Amino acid sequence: MAMKIPKSGFRTMFKEGTQYFEGVEETVLRNIDAVTELYEKLRTSFGPNGTNKMIINHLEKLFVTKDAATMLREMEVQHPAAKLVVMASEMQEQQVGDNTNYVVLLSTSLLIEAAKLFEYGLSMTQIVDGFDKCLKVVEEVLPGLSVKTITDLSDVNEVRKAVRASITSKQYENEDFIADLVSQACVQTMPKNFKNFNVDNIRIVKILGSSVSDSTVVNGMVFHRKCEGEIIQADKCRVAVFACAFDVMHTETKGTILMNNATDLLSFSKEEEILVEKQVKELADAGVNVIVAGGKFGDLHVHFMNKYKIMGVRLMSKFDLRRLCRQFQAQAQARICCPPIESLGTCDKAETKEIGAATVVVFSKDSEASNLATIVVRAASRPKMEDIERAIDDAINTYKALSKDARLLAGAGASEICLARAIRAKAAEAATIDRENKLGKIEHYTYENYATAFECIPKQFVDNLGLNPVEILAKLYTAHEEGKQNTGINVFNGEFMDAVEENIFDPLHGKLSAIRLATEAVLKILQIDQIIMAKRAGGPKVKGPQPQDDDDDFGGMA
Repeated sequence: MAMKIPKSGFRTMFKEGTQYFEGVEETVLRNIDAVTELYEKLRTSFGPNGTNKMIINHLEKLFVTKDAATMLREMEVQHPAAKLVVMASEMQEQQVGDNTNYVVLLSTSLLIEAAKLFEYGLSMTQIVDGFDKCLKVVEEVLPGLSVKTITDLSDVNEVRKAVRASITSKQYENEDFIADLVSQACVQTMPKNFKNFNVDNIRIVKILGSSVSDSTVVNGMVFHRKCEGEIIQADKCRVAVFACAFDVMHTETKGTILMNNATDLLSFSKEEEILVEKQVKELADAGVNVIVAGGKFGDLHVHFMNKYKIMGVRLMSKFDLRRLCRQFQAQAQARICCPPIESLGTCDKAETKEIGAATVVVFSKDSEASNLATIVVRAASRPKMEDIERAIDDAINTYKALSKDARLLAGAGASEICLARAIRAKAAEAATIDRENKLGKIEHYTYENYATAFECIPKQFVDNLGLNPVEILAKLYTAHEEGKQNTGINVFNGEFMDAVEENIFDPLHGKLSAIRLATEAVLKILQIDQIIMAKRAGGPKVKGPQPQDDDDDFGGMA
């Protein structure tokens, strides 16, 4: 009979199968290796010359994109340290809507530099304290690197310059056209107080076919639906919105009607027709010529709508109904009735159009300013349309960031070099304060390596271009030392350029948020000294969400 060897130490507290790691070698360095693996998957997608990734998720849905937020959302990252970086990137996506790949690249570069500092003999506590001080330096220095402030967010030309860079990284060669669409839509929907700008006020409708150059901006709303009935156009519309079906209401319980002869049957049907006609006629007398319902339209109701020249539109999405009510200043009714005048919405024109092979209903306004705008995206394939939609989303979020802080930094890697030089200046101060002071030397090392981490951004631009990063980075530093602080890398030919003259900007709010989140994620990872992983639970896996209907692919929402 085999003897049972008793467990020793911490293992006496945990169940069988629990994994345990401790020490710098097993925890911190392993965590850095895991994050580096994630970095290797995403770094080649950074910038305008980044390559696309083809991802098939667990629902077998295909994604062809270079958008880091989409890739991280669809990939199933298991390692806990890599998950921390993914969570930081997701938080950047929620708060800013752009620079998600920037967070991953900077986090990994900081971790690699932290590993070098550990090899130099610094403790993790000293590294964490030094990086925390470096973040405070960045928060002080970065606002001073602002090269431009957009004073008028209603100027389409100024907005186009500001959002162009976020589109270029995902839709190279289409950036100018898409930036023009986004700037028009944002300016149209901007409220009087621009700080109240809502990204939900801009819809995106994808219609398969044609080319990207046929995409347009509609001052109003576009729905991938058909009209109910024969009336397909209405001018100077007065709109009644119902959250219920526009049909005869049925009781929840069954009812029994006793009919003795044919006359009873005819009179019952006649009474129903009289009731329905009365409902529709009351709406027509109130001036209503468009009815929008959240459910089906009954045949009898459609008949009388045709008689009184009323256009009917069915919207299945409650979010679309809310947007429609906000657009027309209407109030949705819970039951069929004649709403008061103040509850009716107004619209200049409602019509049915054919765009390609798709039939859409368009609610438009003639005035330039509108509560809502719709960008109609055209492309030859659905993955292409979805990628354009993601680029538009990032550009709209960039405009949202500008409404909070309208300051802009020089793009193309120029601001990163300026930051690195400023942090190295602090490192020189720390080294010269007291050369005999050991603490000053430690700060010097952490400042130096923190500054080096920012070089990963211009290096990746050059690497994706297929050139020598070391040589070009040295020349870039030389240009900045000569006083050309706006000098960046031309990602199309590898030469140097003035980022301000070429209208390549990065919003200050988004970049500062990315640096904060990346640094905080790194500090969390460096402070881990033990990893305890419980044994996975057995049993069947929980079923994931089922794939949506094909109809949903036609009408995305921003």
